[in-house]
Amino acid sequence: MKMLINVPETVVADALRGMAAAHPELTVDVENRVIVRRDAPVSGQVALVSGGGSGHEPLHGGFVGPGMLSAACPGEVFTSPVPDQMVRAAAAVDSGAGVLFVVKNYTGDVLNFDMAAELAEDEGIQVAKVLVNDDVAVTDSLYTAGRRGTGATLFVEKIAGAAAREGRPLEQVEAIARRVNDSSRSFGVALSAVTTPAKGSPTFDLPAGELELGIGIHGEPGRERRPMMTSGEIAEAAVDAVLTDLGPRNPVLVLVNGMGATPLLELYGFNAEVQRVLGERGVAVARTLVGNYVTSLDMAGASVTLCEIDEELLGLWDAPVSTPGLRWGM
Repeated sequence: MKMLINVPETVVADALRGMAAAHPELTVDVENRVIVRRDAPVSGQVALVSGGGSGHEPLHGGFVGPGMLSAACPGEVFTSPVPDQMVRAAAAVDSGAGVLFVVKNYTGDVLNFDMAAELAEDEGIQVAKVLVNDDVAVTDSLYTAGRRGTGATLFVEKIAGAAAREGRPLEQVEAIARRVNDSSRSFGVALSAVTTPAKGSPTFDLPAGELELGIGIHGEPGRERRPMMTSGEIAEAAVDAVLTDLGPRNPVLVLVNGMGATPLLELYGFNAEVQRVLGERGVAVARTLVGNYVTSLDMAGASVTLCEIDEELLGLWDAPVSTPGLRWGM
């Protein structure tokens, strides 16, 4: 496989050096693998810290900035960051108002963020945690016990980040983050396998003419493998899987998310089908976001995330944000 890299061993460090050069509003510690808002800590504001394996960009480092994350900790490709990174990040951004850890439900992330919370509290930093577990495709996978954390991570980080920017206390920011997660569900589809730099070839076999319904963001197996379907048929399968579990009564936020290798031309066409299905199912749409946000390196495919929303959460979603990967209103 051809890749725009030097050697697999330096992929993450090289990306962080490039990020630092492109975004002077961030402080990027390449050696210790921590990305921080340059103006941190922000007095009187709860800080949000997240992180996970690299390969899902712009998640999480691309979401560091006003109105979203205060810091992010990138691990190696598809590998959890370590507790020392998280503690370093928490110390860099804590203003005394406390720190909220946003954790995707993958075993390594959960264990390491739990350990980091204990270490940070030993240093006098007040820490709360929210676990994102929105994927309805499977209950358990190769990487986690329970549901995987996927597209709803963006909703949690954006809406909780807006609450923190308003100066709300830690317990309120945590409660909002939990409410967003509880109100969100996701379902993903893979059209091709993912290729990691270390392996240099697809990590699983997906024959031509087939797709995987319910795939995870590390290439974990989904619910079933089927012959290739049309965009409309895929939208019906994904939306119905989400609605069966979520059953929204209020309008929803919609994220049509590319897995890394699917062009916007296809994603916008897929979004048209998602909107059609939602309309046929009687679900009102408040806002829609389309693009590559929670990716899986070079995997072709898409995921659909819905978040049932009320006026308070919609106001926080619409609030200004300025990060490398998401920005409006500033």
